[in-house]
Amino acid sequence: MRKRFEQTPELDYCPISEVYINKKTRHQLGPLLLGLQHIFTDKELSKSVFKILEEKIMEGKKYTGRPGMSMWEILVLGVVRLNLDIDYDFLLDQANNHNELRGVLGVQTKNVFDPKKKEYKYQTVVDNVSLMDDDTIAKINVELVKAGHAILKKKQKKQKKSWHWR
Repeated sequence: MRKRFEQTPELDYCPISEVYINKKTRHQLGPLLLGLQHIFTDKELSKSVFKILEEKIMEGKKYTGRPGMSMWEILVLGVVRLNLDIDYDFLLDQANNHNELRGVLGVQTKNVFDPKKKEYKYQTVVDNVSLMDDDTIAKINVELVKAGHAILKKKQKKQKKSWHWR
C-alpha cells in the first residue's frame, strides 16, 4: 500500500522541515527544494497536493501489496526531473548523492556516510516517477498558484495595516 510519506522514526533522520537549503545558490535546484519544503510544511497545501497524487497514482489499484516509494518521494523526484530537464540516470545519481535533495526526500540521515542509508534503484525511480503525467502536474500547479496568491494577499494586508495613520 502506497503511503503519502512516512519518515523513519530513527533518531538520526533529519526532519524535512529542518533541512538546510542554501538560499544563495544560483542553481535552480535550491529554490525548487525550498518550494517543495514549503509544500510539505503547509498543511492545507500538502493535503490538496497529496489528494491529487492519490487520485492519479492509486487509481484502479488496491490498497494492499508492497509499499513502494511514498507519494512524497514520487512528487519530489518527478518535480526535480521535470524542472531540471534531466534524464533518469542523472536523477538517480542526485537522489542517491545530493544531501539537500535527500533531505527533502526525507531519507537523509545526519551521518551522510551511513552505510545503511536508503539507496534508490534505477528501475524503481523510472517506474514510479513515470506515474506522474502532465495532467497531474497541471492540477498540482493550480494548487500551488492558489497558495502563492493567498500568501501574497496576506503580505499585502500586513503592508496596508503597517502604513495606516490613525
